[in-house]
Amino acid sequence: MAEIPTIELAGATVDQAGLDRLLAAGAPRRLVGAELGGLTFGEVDLGGWRFENCNLGHCRLVRTRLADSRWSACKAAFADFGRADLVDAEIVASDFNNALFRQAILTSTTFRRSKLTGADFTDARTVDLGLEEVLAVDARLPKVSFRDRTLTRVDLSGALLEGADFRGVVFEDCSLRDAQLMRARFEGADLRGADLGGIRLGDAAHFRGAVISRAQATSLLKELGLRVL
Repeated sequence: MAEIPTIELAGATVDQAGLDRLLAAGAPRRLVGAELGGLTFGEVDLGGWRFENCNLGHCRLVRTRLADSRWSACKAAFADFGRADLVDAEIVASDFNNALFRQAILTSTTFRRSKLTGADFTDARTVDLGLEEVLAVDARLPKVSFRDRTLTRVDLSGALLEGADFRGVVFEDCSLRDAQLMRARFEGADLRGADLGGIRLGDAAHFRGAVISRAQATSLLKELGLRVL
């Protein structure tokens, strides 16, 4: 396979006209050090592109085709990926806090060692979505499916997880503290590696069929106002 050409911008700020010229290349590129904050990508095909140490804060990537793209050490706070195609994309060591992924296609997309605080995944397609060492505090993940996956060091504290599917999930050093769990499913899940602090009486029923530790059971009873003697 031919090596992907590299465009090294070393922190240079790119305006909209400059971005349009870059995108006109068509074939995949490796973009390094680009300052692209606030720009609009549009419905272009960037499948296979590589983004390294780039800033895409507040960018609009609505309907942008980003299948098999790779992102490393990038910043995309408040970027809009609505309806974008991120199938098989991999995001590593990046900050996507408060990014919008509404109705995005995230099939087999992976986030590793990244920040998704406040990100919105409403109505996104999330089959085989992978999270590893991810900070997703207060993220919106309604109806997301992690079924039969292992979640390692994923912080979902305060996250909206209404209707989420955690059946068969193994939690390793994770947090569900104060998460909103209406209609979430946990049958067969192993919750022994999850912080369940802040669980309310109405939420406890969602854990029916899940495995928890004795210490967690004691903590849950205390959270529910019951005395353990």
